[in-house]
Amino acid sequence: MVNSNTESIVILMADDDEDDRMMAKEALEEAQLVNEIRFVEDGEELLDYLYRRGKYSNSEDSPKPGLILLDLNMPRKDGREALEEIKADQLLCQIPVVVLTTSKAEEDICRTYNLGVNSYITKPVSFDGLVHVMKSLAQYWFEIVRLPVHCEK
Repeated sequence: MVNSNTESIVILMADDDEDDRMMAKEALEEAQLVNEIRFVEDGEELLDYLYRRGKYSNSEDSPKPGLILLDLNMPRKDGREALEEIKADQLLCQIPVVVLTTSKAEEDICRTYNLGVNSYITKPVSFDGLVHVMKSLAQYWFEIVRLPVHCEK
């Protein structure tokens, strides 16, 4: 299922719920995906990672992600605020962002698409559902879609 391009693509997940982070990691493993997944706990930490600030200053330890999975409801800086900053930045705006959240609110769906999100997924309640979502995400983003590697504006 996985092609050779997926090995170098890092998934960065921003989610304040430790159980959700652990389930996502296990779901990737269950789906037999080779992608490395890294985690941050809120929007501030997400932006620190992307801008290589603080504990993320070493690019070896914080490689540029090929896909961001973003929860909306997080402390300090929520996913909506982080998404707005990411999509406004010329260096970051090409990274695909997929909202993966419990919110089914139409307002959140519309607002995030208006801010430039690439996809909006409501978190499945079961582990099997999450495995299916991870497999589908990986297949779509890493096998079907062509992602930019080095683009300049």
